[in-house]
Amino acid sequence: MVRILLTHSPEALALYYGERALKGLQSLGEVKLHEGKEPLQGEQLIRAAENCEMIVSYRQSPGPAEVFQRLPKLVAFVRCAIDIRNIDVAAASKAGVLVTQASAGFVTSVAEMVLGFMVDLSRGITRSTMDYRGGRVPKAAMGKELRGSTLGVIGYGAIGKEVSRMGKALGMRVLVNDPYVKDVEQASFDELLRQSDYVVPLATATGETENLVNAGAFAKMKKGAFFINVSRGNLVDEPALEAALDAGRLAGCAMDVGRAPDQMPTPRLAARPDVIATPHAAGLTVPAIEHQSLETVAQAAEILKGRAPKGAVNAEHWTRKVKG
Repeated sequence: MVRILLTHSPEALALYYGERALKGLQSLGEVKLHEGKEPLQGEQLIRAAENCEMIVSYRQSPGPAEVFQRLPKLVAFVRCAIDIRNIDVAAASKAGVLVTQASAGFVTSVAEMVLGFMVDLSRGITRSTMDYRGGRVPKAAMGKELRGSTLGVIGYGAIGKEVSRMGKALGMRVLVNDPYVKDVEQASFDELLRQSDYVVPLATATGETENLVNAGAFAKMKKGAFFINVSRGNLVDEPALEAALDAGRLAGCAMDVGRAPDQMPTPRLAARPDVIATPHAAGLTVPAIEHQSLETVAQAAEILKGRAPKGAVNAEHWTRKVKG
């Protein structure tokens, strides 16, 4: 029987994998579970995966070269996420190990979180709630309607398209900027920053987009605009964001991601009274997590049949197969 290591901790298993997917994986082979609280990494990961043909990996379990070099029985490294930046795909390919990634199943979940952030920032919901909980009666403040406001979406992938659709449905003017997309009317990056009441970066995190929203970008934003990041902390120059908030250039910020470990919001920023923050939970709904976890089950089933599944990123280099 094939042996499969599932690297999720018990908490991550419950939140990010789920019982349905676990049962599906167990129907394919002997599943070894990670019982520790800390992420399974490095030597611990290699020891745990000894004699396993497959690793189904949580996002906090990297796949460095040593994993592929020191696990001769490993045939596939299946990532239960779309982000594979911490997997050494070149080393996996050299060893003949297949690497797969999940597709984006969290589009609706993340887009809805953006909508919730926009309403909260505009109406001071969290601020008033914290005052009441602290024994203070908050002062009534003038709110801002989404209808008639301008939403700036940087990056027009699946989430960007859904956020744009929601914004238009609410009567917002939507500006889009994405140099890699040609089938949508676009504003320039600078124009989007100058005109938007809400700026939402949704670009892919790459070397090119590192600190995409920097001091220069914040200086160009409309005074009193709101900034919302649910994509990746890498897109934002956090000292520049902090300076823009200190200067009163921004009316507020919402963040689900940041530069803390596991892409969490940076605690210092998240604690500010002009910031609302959630712990990288925008994609944390049952439909969203099951989309990806059940996809890993389908991928594993294909791998056991000797076929490269949808989501394989190096199929042309896959030489290690499960022995029948």
